[in-house]
Amino acid sequence: MWTGIVNFAVDLTPLWLTLKVAGVATLVTFIVGVSLAFLVARSRFWGREGLDALCTLPLVLPPTVLGYYLIVLIGRNGWLGRWLQETWGISLIFTWQGAVLAAAVVSLPLIFKSAPAAFEEVNLELENAARTLGLSETAVFFRVSLPLAWRGILAGGMLAFARAMGEFGATLMVAGNLPGKTQTLSLAVYDAVQAGNDARATVLVIIISTVCLTILVVSGKAFKAGYM
Repeated sequence: MWTGIVNFAVDLTPLWLTLKVAGVATLVTFIVGVSLAFLVARSRFWGREGLDALCTLPLVLPPTVLGYYLIVLIGRNGWLGRWLQETWGISLIFTWQGAVLAAAVVSLPLIFKSAPAAFEEVNLELENAARTLGLSETAVFFRVSLPLAWRGILAGGMLAFARAMGEFGATLMVAGNLPGKTQTLSLAVYDAVQAGNDARATVLVIIISTVCLTILVVSGKAFKAGYM
């Protein structure tokens, strides 16, 4: 078994793919999640509760259900998927970009739920003072609100990254399990267990556990040191 582990340890393709997918997914989630969270935290409009529930829904829905929704949306027969294929020649099914989309949808609630609380802690008087000085709403957001709320938002972003790294169900349905192309660490572990390759599964489990533990430890130390 250990000989197999040594031989397999040099193949880190699933790790690099997982880091790429999780990194891009977290960036997408950060942009979308923070924007929607600020809208919910600072605005009162019809459908606000519905928007909040919709963005939180991935927390409670099975990942396979989310994967099915994404297939309906971006599949070759989906309205968005068909438009992308006919207009731009783009297909997201069975691609690493599709894996990014699946990971982003699953991890969105982790940023969306942490960001409003962070924004609500920002002193509204500081925002109003910035407006009286002639700053636009966009400038107030980037120069006052976001800098003061960044600790809570970054904490949510770290959790979203870790969640994106471990995504399995939605990724399997949307991107498939193609070695070297869409096979992330979690999919590679499943594939190895199904094939009875305990050595490969052990190495992959150690890798993903080490990476996730490192993220949690580093983020915890940074928070205590005042960087988050």
